[in-house]
Amino acid sequence: MFDTLITEFDKGLRTLFAPAQSQRPRPDAGLEEAELGTAEKRHAMGLMRVNHCGEVCAQALYQGQALTARNQQAREALQHAAFEEVEHLAWTEQRIRELGGQPSLLGPLWYTGSLAIGVTAGLLGDKWNLGFLEETEHQVGAHLDSHLTALPEADAKSRAIVTQMRDDELRHADMAHEFGAASLPAPVKGLMKLTAKLMTATSYRV
Repeated sequence: MFDTLITEFDKGLRTLFAPAQSQRPRPDAGLEEAELGTAEKRHAMGLMRVNHCGEVCAQALYQGQALTARNQQAREALQHAAFEEVEHLAWTEQRIRELGGQPSLLGPLWYTGSLAIGVTAGLLGDKWNLGFLEETEHQVGAHLDSHLTALPEADAKSRAIVTQMRDDELRHADMAHEFGAASLPAPVKGLMKLTAKLMTATSYRV
């Protein structure tokens, strides 16, 4: 148990303070960098910062959920989702820096809160654990769709990254559903949306 806690603590430190690495090619590989105006570049950077912060939260959520999952199949589903989220973390961080910015300074705060939520979801039982995963991914998918509308049309590189992220998230949701995810109560879904809006509003700027 102690070894597991050390391993998970190390994961948290690497998520927050070490550059993430991707095994898949970046979705925007081969695309030309667009000529963006100052306001367009700042807006794209803000949106990608929000997405990066969301991936930091996802790492913490899935880490907490995997720690408390009882069923091996559920644990493996969460670990697989977390693996692809690391790649999203790498893509968004690299894109933020290409646009001249840096990740949100509030990452440690969001990570800590998300880890606590993930542990709590896991303690409720595997069907609720997977239900939380499914609902999270559906909400993230909708959030990324809104970013595809909001990103500058000319910014093909950011748009390619967000499109692949959205497709991965929706696949994670389908996987959770197939493994027996329970449908969350409407108040819980509403609270999740409210929390996401708060994270979006703050991480866009800071």
